[in-house]
Amino acid sequence: MADTAPTTLGDLAHEVRSKNAGPFWVTMELFMRDADGYRVAADETFLNEHTIADLYQVDAADVQMFRIPSLNVVKISFPRPVGQATLRDRDVHSGQHHVPLAVLPVPAT
Repeated sequence: MADTAPTTLGDLAHEVRSKNAGPFWVTMELFMRDADGYRVAADETFLNEHTIADLYQVDAADVQMFRIPSLNVVKISFPRPVGQATLRDRDVHSGQHHVPLAVLPVPAT
């Protein structure tokens, strides 16, 4: 019997992206394929400020989440680990921050 990989948020999404929200903030967006996928992404017992804090090593109190059911979108923002284009900035456009979120396994249904 072959092992199958768990379903991830990225599997349920049309697109998962991240970008700068100014020089000091990152924003990520989950564009879910349908209402079922949105229900998973919007489930506060699964995806919440503490989940994001653990994934990105930020303070949960600094995480902002916006659930937009009419668009099947969840938007997440938090402070960048370092300011944009500073000496220690490894992702000037924050274009790779979405990867841990996209590969996050969803709970089995």
